[in-house]
Amino acid sequence: MKDYTVDDFYKDTSAAIDQSVDSLLPEGINKEIGHFNVFNVEDLVSKFIADPGHMPYNRRAYYKISLVQGRNVAEYADKVINIEKNALVFATPHIPYIWVPQDIDQKGYFCIFTSDFLVQSKSGAVLDELPIFRPGGYPVFQISDKQAEDIKLLFKKMQEEIASNYLYKYDLIRNFVMEMIHYGQKLEPLTTYNNTHNASARVSSLFIELLERQFPIASAQQRVSLRTAKDYADRLAVHSNHLNKVLKESTGKTTTEHISSRLIQEAKILLRQTDMNVSEIAYSLGFEQLSHFSSFFKKQTSLTPVEVRTQLI
Repeated sequence: MKDYTVDDFYKDTSAAIDQSVDSLLPEGINKEIGHFNVFNVEDLVSKFIADPGHMPYNRRAYYKISLVQGRNVAEYADKVINIEKNALVFATPHIPYIWVPQDIDQKGYFCIFTSDFLVQSKSGAVLDELPIFRPGGYPVFQISDKQAEDIKLLFKKMQEEIASNYLYKYDLIRNFVMEMIHYGQKLEPLTTYNNTHNASARVSSLFIELLERQFPIASAQQRVSLRTAKDYADRLAVHSNHLNKVLKESTGKTTTEHISSRLIQEAKILLRQTDMNVSEIAYSLGFEQLSHFSSFFKKQTSLTPVEVRTQLI
């Protein structure tokens, strides 16, 4: 599966609004490490409303924060989220999705940035270690009109700075991005982030991180290297029974349930988005026999892989 890159974003956006790519790029960005840009939704939305397919279901190779004002649907591999009015949305390269506007009355802002851009922040933030971008999450927050105004002010500050001649404007923009990330993290229930320093939580966190590192599957030649609960326990240097107990207590799921769920999620993505045949998908997900993969998939979903792919034709 080919990642949807920053270059792809500019190519498609420039074609949609009939402007050159250069006209969309912020001044001086080529001198920066990484990439950042900010947009007003109303400047871009007309083409995307007329042609929702222009927003492909894929893995974007950049991060995105959006203030959404309007009726929309966010579709993930195994979850659909309806947005009726205001929402703050955080998108990560690790989770593919498609955004489907439900009417033409769309407002808001969004910014895109690469991990390299934010690494320069004095906060020393590593994006994938931040709770808002944790693996397996769907950080879409319905917010009030007052909260939407707070977020809008941050986006306007970004736009003002990116258009300014201030020598250190990108340092200031990084601070605005981090402020928005912290705003989003404060919207999460406190229980999502507490107990982060105890040993059990650390083991659980490391397991989820290790699991997510097996994905995405980008080609038929790629294959997951960790397939069983013992594989993960060995890598984490803990007993498989301990790992299972920790995960059950902290997440409500066993190690095998986590692994199975993530394999099914990836299988659905590959069936939906790629032209890999079912045998190639089975091999990439660590199954030696196609029959074993088909049995596993049907047990988890009540459908065969072929039936799922046929439904999408």
